[in-house]
Amino acid sequence: MIFLFTDFGQGGPYVGQVRAVLARGAPQAAVIEMFSDLPAFDPRSAAYLLPAYSQHAQPGDVVMAVVDPGVGTARACVALNADGVWYVGPDNGLLALVVRRAKVCSAWQLAVPEAASATFHGRDVFAPAAASLALGHTPQGQPIDAKALDRPTWPDDLAAVIYIDHYGNALTGLRVDKSGPAPRLSFGSAKLSQMRTFTDANPTEAFMYANSNGLWEIAVRDGSAAQNLGLLAGAGIDVDG
Repeated sequence: MIFLFTDFGQGGPYVGQVRAVLARGAPQAAVIEMFSDLPAFDPRSAAYLLPAYSQHAQPGDVVMAVVDPGVGTARACVALNADGVWYVGPDNGLLALVVRRAKVCSAWQLAVPEAASATFHGRDVFAPAAASLALGHTPQGQPIDAKALDRPTWPDDLAAVIYIDHYGNALTGLRVDKSGPAPRLSFGSAKLSQMRTFTDANPTEAFMYANSNGLWEIAVRDGSAAQNLGLLAGAGIDVDG
């Protein structure tokens, strides 16, 4: 499988052009859009989503991750193998948490073809690389130190909203630690009780829960946490404990 993880938007021409390149290059591979509406221009937030939502990928699968406000600049294009799963994307921190949490990883810097558009490396660099890797080929590039893709100053967990979904639920960059007590989260004056599932809360009540991919998430029963609490992507969350 090839998983797409981008801020390209759910409409418009960008995802379609990428899928066309993948279909020509690796027609036998299933292409799954994991995210096409990540917070635009924000590789740091996306970096905390990437390991959580690619954890079910299997060895040999490819994750094409592109949130790339520096496209066309000196930032490198890279291929990363982390515990058998391939990732392709820009060296701008987007792959940092994947590298940090992997047991074994190796990386390559990809060449940028002269004919590549300076503003669409997703189509002209990353999609061809993803298709080639899905066919079982080795990366076409120079080996580099995978650990250099990390961002040591970024925390292991991010106490902030990193994504708001269709329902207005707010995903945080905080992982669920099943071996210890749950943190107490709050936003402004709202103190969030922990619930196992949505119907455990009262109607219109704001609460936190462990989502299906191992992140703490903020929701309002039968409503939008984003609207009710005024949450936006990037907003900080207070953590106690």
